Amino acid sequence: MRYLRNLTLIVVLGCLVAAPVMADRLKDLARIKGVRNNQLVGYGLVVGLDGTGDSAPFTNQTFRNMMNQFGITLPDGVNPSADNVAAVTISATLPPFAKRGQEIDITVNSIGNAKSLRGGTLLMTPLKGADGQIYAMAQGSLVVGGFGAEGKDGSRITVNIPSVGRIPNGATIEREIASPFNSGDTITFNLMQPDFTTARRVVEAINGKLGPDMAYAHDATSVSVRAPRDPSQRVSFLSILENIEVDPAEEAAKVVINSRTGTIVVGQNVQVSPAAVTHGSLTVTIQENPNVSQPNPLSGGQTAVQQDTQIAVTQEPAHMFKFGPAVTLNEVVQAVNQVGAAPGDVMAILEALKQAGALRAELIVI
Repeated sequence: MRYLRNLTLIVVLGCLVAAPVMADRLKDLARIKGVRNNQLVGYGLVVGLDGTGDSAPFTNQTFRNMMNQFGITLPDGVNPSADNVAAVTISATLPPFAKRGQEIDITVNSIGNAKSLRGGTLLMTPLKGADGQIYAMAQGSLVVGGFGAEGKDGSRITVNIPSVGRIPNGATIEREIASPFNSGDTITFNLMQPDFTTARRVVEAINGKLGPDMAYAHDATSVSVRAPRDPSQRVSFLSILENIEVDPAEEAAKVVINSRTGTIVVGQNVQVSPAAVTHGSLTVTIQENPNVSQPNPLSGGQTAVQQDTQIAVTQEPAHMFKFGPAVTLNEVVQAVNQVGAAPGDVMAILEALKQAGALRAELIVI
């Protein structure tokens, strides 16, 4: 028996209950302009694997180049065993104000057909930035969380990802990145969530703490503050700034629907204009009953199977509920729960309310 019915998704309805607005520190609301992370990447070899390396052509070429750097030339046509070698890419994040000699974590990923990097050691590999300059050198023993096992009959089992590993403090910084922190007469904060009201409140909070005309807003994102030029004074000055408490503005009314997972999140400022909603669904049931037709032994016929298909259509009772003027989020949730709407029905109702202009919120489908 097969059932064809309306798509129903598992839904988590996240309701943000109205609560008193709490002040946030400026460091939690904004980032300093120019103070940022930088990504590094490199290519190298992992050796010492227990027969789980790769056989990619570029792995053999890289191994030959490495041997040539040590003065060892392999004869033409002689390919070293690659069972214990794997070609990998290395990625890392260079934090702001990182100094030469400090160490950072790195992630190592196999780019060939290596089965596992467990037990391997990364050979010295330069890590480059987007400008092509070398900023760190990586080397060390890998920590691999995944593992795999394979039987002689071809069966295998894999837990997590054995072709990816990490090396804590596996790279040493060799080049520093200049920071604009000590340049200019101002420090600019960029809000992580652009909002004109929040930008205005940041300016008011800073001016109230440090004095009038110390801060001014460029737009909904950037707020500049006049700062001393002396580096030591600027550090102390910024320590005061980042701990100033600001009351952020309330978020705009939004309803977010994840069509893949069936998750629905409704913000607390969502309201619904007067509207009447009715919603029902059809269930189509298809049942196949094969019938065997057996001919008479003397008739010369053949046994045949005939399909007897029965199709039934049932319609669930449609529920109707009415929203009054200026309905709040809690009232919307209560009305939907009272009629027992399924997750898929909730999505359909919200989309229909938006099309009708009754949903006073931005509907976002991801």
